[in-house]
Amino acid sequence: MSIFKKIFGSSSDASNDAGESEYSPFHDLHSQLPIDEQFTHNFKKNGGKFLYCENVAELNEQFENILEENDWFESEALCLEPRLFKMLQENNISFDKPTNPKFLLASCENLVADEGSVLFSSNQIKQNKPNELPDSIVLVATTSQIILSKSDGLREIKKRYTTDYPTNITTIKYFEKVKEEDFLHYGSSQKNLYLLLLEDL
Repeated sequence: MSIFKKIFGSSSDASNDAGESEYSPFHDLHSQLPIDEQFTHNFKKNGGKFLYCENVAELNEQFENILEENDWFESEALCLEPRLFKMLQENNISFDKPTNPKFLLASCENLVADEGSVLFSSNQIKQNKPNELPDSIVLVATTSQIILSKSDGLREIKKRYTTDYPTNITTIKYFEKVKEEDFLHYGSSQKNLYLLLLEDL
């Protein structure tokens, strides 16, 4: 049994059935994995730092470890979600009109498994473009937010917000500096991203 199955639980029968579908030599082996394992693999491949948390106490402890690792205590952060303010207040981090924020503390709409990316909207980042955000992001998300593809994420957003539909829907995919000659990443905004993933299933 893989470590991810131990962490996230066993995969569903539907996932197993999908793995037995018609073989194609061009089919990516990772797409046959359960979506939680797919996300973890692709997210790490993109350079993201992944921290699994079983409960809120563990999440707060991991957050403090990130602050210590980067010497961010008593600094400034950008945070646009009132429900996350307490995490910053408890660690003496200023977030009211920061002039030089060291990092963004945010949640997200969804975590996209097939490309290991993070789906944001105006609810988390207002109207800021990715390149206008701090270079470092600490993301708080839950296991139930993992979806297979961006199109699934857009459907989830449509379902979740029946009246007040968010704008500025965007994904961030690359979480480490890439070589300048790598044209596949041209125009993308690389971020140093820590994911605090809370188990809620």
